[in-house]
Amino acid sequence: MGSPSKTRRMKPLGIQLYECARGSPISFRSCQALVLILTFLSYASYHATRKTTSIVKSVLDPKTENLGMLHWPSHLYLQDLRDAQGNMTALYSGWAPFNADDGTALLGEIDLAFLGVYAIGMFFAGHLGDRVDLRILLTIGMIGTGFFTAAFGAGNWLNIHNFYYFLGVQMMAGLFQSSGWPSVVAVVGNWFGKSKRGLIMGIWNAHTSVGNISGSLIAAAMLKFGWSWSFAVPGVMIAVVGLAVFLFLPVGPEMIGIEEDIHEKDAEKDDMGAPLLEERSASKEKAVGFIQAWRIPGVAPFALCLFFCKLVAYTFLYWLPFYISHTAIGGVYLSDTAAGVLSTLFDVGGVVGGILAGHISDRLDARALTAASFTFSAIPALFFYRIYGSFSLYSNIALMFVTGMLVNGPYALITTAVSADLGTHSSLNGNSRALATVTAIIDGTGSIGAAVGPLLTGYISAKSWSGVFTMLMASALVAGLLLSRLVMAEISAKMESRRPDAAASDLPVSSMEQS
Repeated sequence: MGSPSKTRRMKPLGIQLYECARGSPISFRSCQALVLILTFLSYASYHATRKTTSIVKSVLDPKTENLGMLHWPSHLYLQDLRDAQGNMTALYSGWAPFNADDGTALLGEIDLAFLGVYAIGMFFAGHLGDRVDLRILLTIGMIGTGFFTAAFGAGNWLNIHNFYYFLGVQMMAGLFQSSGWPSVVAVVGNWFGKSKRGLIMGIWNAHTSVGNISGSLIAAAMLKFGWSWSFAVPGVMIAVVGLAVFLFLPVGPEMIGIEEDIHEKDAEKDDMGAPLLEERSASKEKAVGFIQAWRIPGVAPFALCLFFCKLVAYTFLYWLPFYISHTAIGGVYLSDTAAGVLSTLFDVGGVVGGILAGHISDRLDARALTAASFTFSAIPALFFYRIYGSFSLYSNIALMFVTGMLVNGPYALITTAVSADLGTHSSLNGNSRALATVTAIIDGTGSIGAAVGPLLTGYISAKSWSGVFTMLMASALVAGLLLSRLVMAEISAKMESRRPDAAASDLPVSSMEQS
């Protein structure tokens, strides 16, 4: 631990001012609450800016109005969808170049470019996050995201009709957004020990749904003033939250001079086999490399598992309202607005699933077993939703909620608690500077699946929605199978720990080490 003056220089300015006004140091519990609130608002604002584009698409290209949240059009299946929609006449002029015949395809290309850059940038952002101050990296990412989000809307004010301007702006926004997730997970992982990490992060992960809902409401409310404001307001909001992060976010307990706390006790428990304190301290000075992070037991299977989990989750995110509006539920076709409102129940189920998965994994002390159980259970849920979801509105609501819970449960668990666990794995010999890199590897790999799933759905849905659900069920099966080795290791460790002569062991760590 550094000297008091050095510790003070490390503290965010806002905390220094608060302590001066209060006359006493901020407590550990207060810092934990502050971290949860700031990181929650931070990532909710990221999702709010992402959601803006889907709301404004029907204004930029009026022909997309009846396609709901169709994000992944293609020239190869766009005509099929248009033929199936006899009422896709433009109600207003739109905005060039998106109001042309290929406007919907252009909007899809922008989305694909955004997610592609986001996924690639995630790997670099995580590598960078373990080497620089996470507070600074997160602040730059949020302000940069706000700037380029507003810059997209500025195309209206500046009368810009060049497609490559909007494409470039979205790519830059994706690049800056890639710094968000590795940073917030690493910060939360620094502050919360392993014993309750799953439950805490499961609740905290609700920021995704809160951001999606708030982003939709803000963008829709601003449309009456012009679509520029639908981008400008969320852009300003994320920049303001970024400023609050810069002033108040403590990256870790060491930043506020805490030497003995629950976090460190959990870390000591997790790393009982680590080298002596002197060796641990030396290793912390050097961040873990990208290849070394991939070699941490459990990282590769969880990253590949998340690829397929996100493929399923993001297919629902982008296509569910469209699927609902084009499926007779109880013999009645719902309007686009009603379908959009109904689809939010999938997100509600996802929030419950994330909390439940986190709590169960804490109680069982088995992350892989919990994630695999949810993933395998999602297969029959997807089947029943496809077959029986159209019987009535009530059956659709119930099955959609359950499906959202089982699909998003392992997705939330892997991107939060699992990433934090692996980022502080005992094989790192006490080196804690791997959280952002590991988080980026896992979520970056998953983000590739997030781009692939909706894109494949665009091709397959033009011929058969049953084919889409077959793809989703197959993806869930593969996701579960990828964790099978870790699951067996966790079960074996559980059985060993119940033997009278067996020493107590930390199951997630020991099971991953055996893999």
